[in-house]
Amino acid sequence: MYKSGFISVIGRPNVGKSTLLNEVIGEKISIISDRPQTTRNKIQLVYTGDDFQLVFLDTPGMQMPKNKLGEYMLKVSKSTLGEVDVVTFMVDESMDIGSLDSYILNILKEIDTPIVLLINKIDKMEKEDIAKLINKYNKMNIFKEIIPISALNNDNVEKYVEVLKSLIPEGPQYFPEDMITDQPERFIISELIREKALINLNEEVPHGIYVNIDDVKTRKDGELIDVFATIYTEKESHKGIVIGKKGQMLKQIGQSAREDIERLMGTKINLQLWVKVEKNWRDKVNKVKYFGYK
Repeated sequence: MYKSGFISVIGRPNVGKSTLLNEVIGEKISIISDRPQTTRNKIQLVYTGDDFQLVFLDTPGMQMPKNKLGEYMLKVSKSTLGEVDVVTFMVDESMDIGSLDSYILNILKEIDTPIVLLINKIDKMEKEDIAKLINKYNKMNIFKEIIPISALNNDNVEKYVEVLKSLIPEGPQYFPEDMITDQPERFIISELIREKALINLNEEVPHGIYVNIDDVKTRKDGELIDVFATIYTEKESHKGIVIGKKGQMLKQIGQSAREDIERLMGTKINLQLWVKVEKNWRDKVNKVKYFGYK
């Protein structure tokens, strides 16, 4: 009997959704940083076992929207709940349930889809506190399973996969065995560059960044790939910050992104970055759509 199913992974920003899914898949596909709005799109990640296939939907962290891009991201996160076989709700080690988690919990109470709760970052917790938190969420009576995990340390991730396997229905193999994402190579490359910008830049800059892959060319000898990309910012002053003094920040972003892209593509990369300004694009519906958020 072959089983297959779609699993939505939701939660507020920075609880570790992308870290978890990269760990499950075994490849770095979803970008990771400690800043909100890291994941902007709905990304499908595929894990294929001997007799089952799990298709994960990594969604933007749920938060109250502040602009057109934020409205799009919230819509994406909520839309997946009715499309999947299992919903995974992830929280972190916080002992108090905050307003955003309460908001998500109220949404979850209205759906019939089986819900698995993951309590992440248990490597930062005492055993007594883990038990208290499990008990607190257990009293809500909305979860099929509650699993304490550490996505960073790969603790209980295998158990999570086994629980999902038990909950998904009989079904076909939707994707080839060697496929791990539905996203094209260019999208993953652009996300890896954006991740390095998120990690290296000041607080106010990264949210307004969009990375476009202008061209990817393999040289005749096949041993080097040229990647040409443009980093868009919302303000002229942000463009200067991205470039940095004597181009040092742009060089730093490029060097660290190139290393990840080389691991992804298995060959040497010549990465060429440019920086352009597209003023206040996150507040413009046409620009949000033009940049692919639709």
